[in-house]
Amino acid sequence: MKELVEFLAKQLVNHPEAVEVKETQSDTASILELKVAKEDLGRVIGKQGRTAKSIRTILNAAASRTNRKVVLEIIEEK
Repeated sequence: MKELVEFLAKQLVNHPEAVEVKETQSDTASILELKVAKEDLGRVIGKQGRTAKSIRTILNAAASRTNRKVVLEIIEEK
């Protein structure tokens, strides 16, 4: 899942070198923290959160194969 988020985010942003994904796993869920450059935050979130929602939908579809829940948190880099 981490690689999928990293690939999608790098395709959207102007500064792909600033994309970082951290994955934390529990028994039933995976939490993915996506960090992007401050200038790229709007590109990843999209108008009214549509891009972020689309990324989450893709993640949930991929995670349904493994019966795990996936949570994507988008974090602003300082």
